[in-house]
Amino acid sequence: MSEVYEQKLKDLLLLAARQNASDLHLAVGRRPTLRIDGNLIPVQQEQILTPEATAGLSMTLLTPDQQAYLAKNKEVDFAYSFEDKARFRVNVYMQRGFFAAALRLIPSKIRTIEELNLPPILHDFTRLAQGFVLVVGPAGHGKSTTLAAMVDEINHSRTEHIITVEEPVEYLFAQDRSIISQREVGVDTVDFHNALRSVLRQDPDVIMVGEMRDSTSISTALTASETGHLVFSTLHTNSASQTIDRIIDSFPAGQQGQVTSQLAATLAGIVSERLVPGINGGRFPACEIMLMTPAIRNLIRERKTYQIDLVIETSLQEGMISLNRSFSDLVRKKKISLENAELYSLNPSELRVLLER
Repeated sequence: MSEVYEQKLKDLLLLAARQNASDLHLAVGRRPTLRIDGNLIPVQQEQILTPEATAGLSMTLLTPDQQAYLAKNKEVDFAYSFEDKARFRVNVYMQRGFFAAALRLIPSKIRTIEELNLPPILHDFTRLAQGFVLVVGPAGHGKSTTLAAMVDEINHSRTEHIITVEEPVEYLFAQDRSIISQREVGVDTVDFHNALRSVLRQDPDVIMVGEMRDSTSISTALTASETGHLVFSTLHTNSASQTIDRIIDSFPAGQQGQVTSQLAATLAGIVSERLVPGINGGRFPACEIMLMTPAIRNLIRERKTYQIDLVIETSLQEGMISLNRSFSDLVRKKKISLENAELYSLNPSELRVLLER
């Protein structure tokens, strides 16, 4: 029976890759389902998954050690390479006592900033000698892909030691001018805390932390950027101003003053990203770009983050972009519909005013 599930899994993974799906979902009572351009599409030629079929497909993905981890913790994250054709970030979990799995397709080729239709200002972040750069946004909106594009640009243009700490390792970098050490939590290091505690002893120039998990990882990233390193990471926040508040508020009240000062001194920029379905298929990135200027640094120090949105909106000449301006540009270029722009906008009424100008 295991051979049957291996073949079925192979067919589904090939289909996901061919259809350019971002995700494959396996859940009891549903057909295997692909997410394509943000929409969930059941694979109609497949049968509705039984508990046995879902368990069989899930177990096929897992090593014995991962099966033991799943039995204890009820969920497990890992990367899965499929015959050198594709790579997936996988989460197998329990729901209502049944197995389920979510597989995120990671393209084998790391695309450039231009190929991803990202703002050219992102090239500036790759030229920094030190500082703290954050890519933020909801889950599934391209943060890891954007991060990989910037790190790979450094890899091809500078002689640096780049260390990544990820859970799991997603994009695989082919070393070029830089040395790249990719460390996977649970495989190459015990946990994020240990990896980040020792990273400064490994002579890095550039550090990429897959995701800011807690105040410990944020504190280490701030210290690293203070001591002459370029640090990249991600956070699940909706905007630059919300990101700054989230970072400061993750620390106890007694530490917030110090963290605020560190953030004002080390932060180089924040990219907030949304992937919006295109009129003719595909998805297009809308980006808010916050760059560090004396005005922004002062607002952070004074904890007046509520004023940052206005500074971004009025600092187009400095290279900053508001999310609504990015949406309006995409609507004017007929890349995305007004309806979708309004759906993803944090302030639809302001977006309509921008488009009427």
